[in-house]
Amino acid sequence: MPKDKTRPKPSGLPIIHPFAAGIDIGSRFHVVAVSPDLCDEPVQTFQAFTSDLQRMAAWLVATGTKTVVMESTGVYWVAAYEVLESHGLDVVLANAREARAVPGRKSDVNDAQWLQRLHACGLLRASFRPGRDIAELRAYLRVRESHTDYAAAHIQHMQKALTFMNIQLHHVVATITGVTGMRIIRAIVAGERDPDKLAAMRDVRCKESAETIRSALDGNYQPEHLFALKQALALYDFYQDRIDECDAEIERTVAALNAQRPVPDAPLPKAKHRNKLPSDPNFDVRSTMYQLAGTDLTQIHGIGPFLALRLIAECGTDLSRWRTAKHFTSWLALSPGCKISGGKVLSSHTRKTSNRLTVALRLAAVSIGRSNTALGAFYRRLAVRIGNAKAVTATARKIAVLFYNAMRFGMNYSDPGADHYEQAYRARVIKQLHRRAAQFGFALQPQNTPDSVGVS
Repeated sequence: MPKDKTRPKPSGLPIIHPFAAGIDIGSRFHVVAVSPDLCDEPVQTFQAFTSDLQRMAAWLVATGTKTVVMESTGVYWVAAYEVLESHGLDVVLANAREARAVPGRKSDVNDAQWLQRLHACGLLRASFRPGRDIAELRAYLRVRESHTDYAAAHIQHMQKALTFMNIQLHHVVATITGVTGMRIIRAIVAGERDPDKLAAMRDVRCKESAETIRSALDGNYQPEHLFALKQALALYDFYQDRIDECDAEIERTVAALNAQRPVPDAPLPKAKHRNKLPSDPNFDVRSTMYQLAGTDLTQIHGIGPFLALRLIAECGTDLSRWRTAKHFTSWLALSPGCKISGGKVLSSHTRKTSNRLTVALRLAAVSIGRSNTALGAFYRRLAVRIGNAKAVTATARKIAVLFYNAMRFGMNYSDPGADHYEQAYRARVIKQLHRRAAQFGFALQPQNTPDSVGVS
């Protein structure tokens, strides 16, 4: 049978973004590809210097390019992203998992052309990146987090030096960086060796007696260990000063964000926790977050003032970028996976992620599991049934959903109580038992208690 020459040939994928460009990001140079219809040389290479980035942006604007896609390669994409964005281009940061090139044809030019083709056909989704003001706040918080980690390492160095000198300070105080611990350490570095004078520096809130502390401070002082203690204390103080500088910048940035926001009419609700954590910034975080978020996020169990600040710094105040709470929890990698083939579920494990918010929410879930709240009861019930690891994920997801609803819809959270989930679980089990009994032709009746039995 002769072939039908009049039959139309199958066309390729439709072009959604005709003025799209793709950039293969590198540490030394970037390869840029535009549509062949826009210029005679659609692929060009630019160095990673700032002047070359400016020239790259000007060339893209001259070719009529409207949108640019790039992969998140290390931190090399940040400078190119900001320069292109300043020239009015719509920059899309794509996940490398969704933009893999064709196997066997790996080169910088092929990667750039492949990105351009995928983006032109609308096959790449933009990764979330907050606005300039939120990105500034996020940068300060991340620098502060790094300084906190460095300071924690030097706390270990101080404790190690004290252990070498057989000074058992960590056994008689809750933390060596508390009031009592830092007084004693600074006195030792200053030259004090008398256990009685060191024990007299005990704070009135310290639970251990002065005699117990005195016994722990009778040490074997050696010059090399004293030198290590002095060095660790100096480095710890250095990072504490840097953290204070970060707090000042964070406070200034949050104040600038609140300058255009109205003060809520309702007064700030009563705090659920009175104690301020040592890791909290040195300003009134809760009040500023109340104005910035428009609702008191700390009413949600597990979210303190500092965690609320970190949540907003990572995802902003406009959560409409995620259509539903399910999209938000999927972005956080807290929702179950969905690998299905042939109608069979291959895997439902949550995918691994390095999202800072996910780590913070998991830590909050662990701490809330010990509380006498509805979320704590939810965690404990799941931990018994499916294990601690999955209970942490499920509780972190529930906290994320509450945060999303509070930010997106202004929901005011009210704790239903620790017995809420137990009562709901009991009602669900009874309902299932009634249904199963009805399937076999039986009916369940409540058991008579001694109080309900009449006395003859």
